[in-house]
Amino acid sequence: MKALSTYVRAAIAGALVLASMNLSAARADQWITPAESSHFQTTPDPETALAYLQRLAQAAPGRIKLETLGISPQGRPIVAAIANADGAFSPAVARARHLPVIFIQGGIHPGEIEGADAGLMLLRDYAVSGKLPHLADHLVLIYLPVFSVDGLANSSPWHRINQDGPQSQGFRGQSQYLNLNRDYIKADAPEMRAWLRFWNRWLPDDFVDIHTTDGADYPYDLTWYTEDSHRLDPAVDQWQNQLMQKLIPAYQAHGHLASIYLEFKDGRDPSKGIENFGSGPRFSTGYAALQNRPGLLIETHMLKPYAVRVRAVYDLVSEMLGLINRDPQSLLQATTKADADTVARAAEPGAVVPLTFKLDPVPTTYDFQAYGWTLTHSDISGAAWIHYDRSVRKTLPIPNWNRLLPDRSIVAPAGYVIPAQWTDLIAHLQAHGIQFRRLAQAVTVSGQGYQLDDPQWASQPFEGHLMLTHYTLSEQPRSVRLPPGSVVVPMNQRAANLAIALLEPQAPDSLLQWGYLNAIFEPKEYGEPRVLESLARRMLAKNPALRTAFDRKLASDPAFAASPSARLRYFFERSPWYSAQDVGAYPVLRLDAEALARLPNPTAPTP
Repeated sequence: MKALSTYVRAAIAGALVLASMNLSAARADQWITPAESSHFQTTPDPETALAYLQRLAQAAPGRIKLETLGISPQGRPIVAAIANADGAFSPAVARARHLPVIFIQGGIHPGEIEGADAGLMLLRDYAVSGKLPHLADHLVLIYLPVFSVDGLANSSPWHRINQDGPQSQGFRGQSQYLNLNRDYIKADAPEMRAWLRFWNRWLPDDFVDIHTTDGADYPYDLTWYTEDSHRLDPAVDQWQNQLMQKLIPAYQAHGHLASIYLEFKDGRDPSKGIENFGSGPRFSTGYAALQNRPGLLIETHMLKPYAVRVRAVYDLVSEMLGLINRDPQSLLQATTKADADTVARAAEPGAVVPLTFKLDPVPTTYDFQAYGWTLTHSDISGAAWIHYDRSVRKTLPIPNWNRLLPDRSIVAPAGYVIPAQWTDLIAHLQAHGIQFRRLAQAVTVSGQGYQLDDPQWASQPFEGHLMLTHYTLSEQPRSVRLPPGSVVVPMNQRAANLAIALLEPQAPDSLLQWGYLNAIFEPKEYGEPRVLESLARRMLAKNPALRTAFDRKLASDPAFAASPSARLRYFFERSPWYSAQDVGAYPVLRLDAEALARLPNPTAPTP
């Protein structure tokens, strides 16, 4: 169906209050949502949104129950609505009845708040209006309207410079200035730690995260993103592809226009094509993929009227839930198989797991429905300045580099061991629901270790961390005496991919990359210059090859040659006094099946 005309869009923006409800005249005012009451000029604050949810739950106790995930740093409750037609309001009941759990989230970036307002309308039309009474007949719906409640409370007209409405928008960061959609795997924020506890208890079968895009101007109301096939278990990937093939035509039948996610290679010139934005486990859909779950990212278009954007979310989500309701078992079969496949992989010697991905160098062609545009030189920026002309519409074939290929991979170990003293690492395993067991007594274990040298860090902080950007890595066999309380992490568990992403140094969002192990690069003992002068002469006298290497370094590196401390450190770092400190020795060991089996109770992991 063709996209809505500008005239129709304007009419929707003014009339959506009446069109969106099918209530009796006596009850219409009672259940109009806060955004509807303002003709979508405003969005409610966290307290007003919660009060509306509470009224719904009180009016329909057999169809909706509220659950508090946790409390924000500023003391606000983070509340989700659990919806099911037969009162399946707990994970145990959902599993006993073989109902898939669908988790839909709004407001992780609370300036992009369509998910909250669409969610209130959707829950209303399910619970009390009679418009969508069968929305949760054969599934359990978890709807979290506002994840970043503190960010929504920090509202201002000046937060979203690229966006058309509502009048005031929440702030992208939560109250500690953390971006929650970069926090899934590192889990610094109290909100994210509460979210992970909730996730691990429910283990949803499908996840939807609702946003508003920035970027170019184009006719699409909404763009969407799912993870590349190489990031997903084949069963989950197949289910997800089949869903999207049905969902997007059904959504567009409502008069909308949708596109795959549009990450332009050059924002000043869309004709240069689009590429995959990279995702990864710091983001919502990338994290869901590690959990063997399909994830759908919804991005409404920031320059469409707010009423149109809310309606776009409402229509897409309601159509998606309708499709799952009609065939709930196919989703359960996909996620069950994905978990089983991950557990079974531990018995496959040599199983390869990708850690990083790269763009497929061969693009496909995407028919981009575009507005006309011109490029002019800017005397302000000195770069090209793009001007859109909405009176001109065209379909433009552009290169599409969305497909990914595995890049760096590892052979999965049978398990990992973490010495008891590395409490931050163990705490992250606990937060993510990864199974492990603690050793009751000291034990010596041999496995594969990593030696990391030449570290370099970013010069600017990112999400409160100075990211480790470069190091050299070598594999080394290592024997370690583990103290009591050390942790054994077997790979025959459904969360194995998540453990690998946290513990393999080269994984892009590993705990090493985020800086939780920076101390291993710091020598604690040092040599006085007068002592190192004597040490260097003794070493040179015993090792002619060292003399040759030192002279070559002096000749090739002027900065080194000009630094007395660097010249003396050259010898100290090649001495037993330095190597005894194990600088750069990665403390997590990889175990093969034989080494894992030698440990006490090797097949009895516990959370």
